Amino acid sequence: MKVEIKEVLTAREYLSFVMFAEELYKNEPNWVCPLRSDELGVLRRDKNPSYEYCLAKLFLAYSDGKVVGRVAAIVNHKSNAVWNEKRLRFGWLDFIDDYSVSEALIAKVEEWANELVMEKVSGPQGFNDMDKQGLLVEGFEKRATANTLYNFEYYLEHLERLGYCKEVDWVQRVLTVPETMPEKIEQYSEIVKERFGLRILERVTRKDLYKYAMELFETYNKAFSSLYCFSPLSVKEYKLLVKQFVPVLNQDMVVILLDKNNQLAAFAITMPSIAVALQKAKGRLFPFGFIHLKKALANYEEMEMNLIGALPEYRNKGVNAIIFHQLNIQYVKYGVKKLVSYPMLENNESVQRIFDYYPMAPYMRRRCLVKHINKSN
Repeated sequence: MKVEIKEVLTAREYLSFVMFAEELYKNEPNWVCPLRSDELGVLRRDKNPSYEYCLAKLFLAYSDGKVVGRVAAIVNHKSNAVWNEKRLRFGWLDFIDDYSVSEALIAKVEEWANELVMEKVSGPQGFNDMDKQGLLVEGFEKRATANTLYNFEYYLEHLERLGYCKEVDWVQRVLTVPETMPEKIEQYSEIVKERFGLRILERVTRKDLYKYAMELFETYNKAFSSLYCFSPLSVKEYKLLVKQFVPVLNQDMVVILLDKNNQLAAFAITMPSIAVALQKAKGRLFPFGFIHLKKALANYEEMEMNLIGALPEYRNKGVNAIIFHQLNIQYVKYGVKKLVSYPMLENNESVQRIFDYYPMAPYMRRRCLVKHINKSN
């Protein structure tokens, strides 16, 4: 197949970039279609504050005038400075099952990486850790969550053929919510609270969410600072996330843990699953997409863990037990049946250990792959 690679420059090409995935996965029941407005908000330079410290180019692959693949190439200068490396990321990688397409897309990414004198290319990754990342390698038979990627099984074979190998894996678990509190975690929760002078902020109000929002994301920056490829979010990125998420959160599904000085020590954000609603919306918020989303946000049978974090000084101190005990109380109250975790690094044992208190099962596994280039440098 003859393939032509073209950089995305016009508004129409940006839309084609987003809509290609909708066409590719239209018959895949486990793929969750993101809102076009959200995708464009991340990809466009005039919308995404991450461009203040990132370089990015988007490419479309054409054959006979038809789009057959896409990819975004990204350099996160902030992350590269933190980790002292020359890394170029690729994300939003999708292509038909034809090696000439995947080869042409990745070749274009690597060409730019060479021009910038990068030393490695890795992905799938986004601008920062709040973007979806990781190639799905296990769990194809399950529906993706709203904040994760889904891809066809042939993607891994293509990337390995192109010289990419595993760098890290993220795992998701699904937890069955018990109708009564696990005795061990309830007891341990009280011990940890007493030992470190911690307390749950009771009856979190909307005002509290806005009050603690900036502090929460500062805690996020500190909590995740040692994790793979992390770079701290900027103030503009904070504010954008607050604007997007706070209005739709149920305060009972947010846990804020304070220290003895009433400073935020740890947090957790969970939301009802909107995956099915997004599938019904088919990328469009209007005219009916918002109705599906509104209904989903009021249905608590299935929840998704969006984010959980603690300050470094409380890491491995048991604060997750406090958080999950509090969530369990609210889940029983709201009739929650299951919780799907966010993707966790497979070696992040401090987070994963707490899940052992609950009936759980593997859900999905995703992988970041890497290829070293410019080895002579």
